Amino acid sequence: MKSKISQEEQEQLIGILKIRFEKNTKRHQNIEWSNVETKLNANPEKIWSLLQMEKTDGEPDVVGYDKNTDEYVFFDCVAESPKARRSLCYDRKALDSRKEHKPKNSAVDMADEMGIELLTEEQYRQLQEFGNFDTKTSSWIATPDDVRKLGGAVFCDFRYGRVFLYHNGAESYYAARGFRGFLKV
Repeated sequence: MKSKISQEEQEQLIGILKIRFEKNTKRHQNIEWSNVETKLNANPEKIWSLLQMEKTDGEPDVVGYDKNTDEYVFFDCVAESPKARRSLCYDRKALDSRKEHKPKNSAVDMADEMGIELLTEEQYRQLQEFGNFDTKTSSWIATPDDVRKLGGAVFCDFRYGRVFLYHNGAESYYAARGFRGFLKV
């Protein structure tokens, strides 16, 4: 359930995001921080979601601008899949299907609770253009409906200089697999 954050938390998060933005200019060429900050301040519910991304070790950063919707796009840009979002099965159906040794949550449910969405395969590949992410971990990504209907889910990682897309049973979970999300502000 979404909550409000204090003015102090908002200012602190915006400060963290600004420092990250300035340190990683390759991710957002031709984007001005002042425009991002204005958009953030006009969307407090999105700041709450970004705070959840930050609190779960995602290190969100601006990776683009959607001209059609006039929104800035944030991805989780932490080097490895966010630590506080690992050991999760794919979705609620998968979680409910486990009779024992259930994980604490599912990736889709947790993303929904945070107000974000799982990266798509295309977005995951875009992320890799900014560096090498998930070289030791993997991340669940948005799974096509036809794959999910058959009981599967997909995840990606980066090995041997390339992105690999894999499948697994949606109910599986591993200590080295989490999920990466995105948010438009």
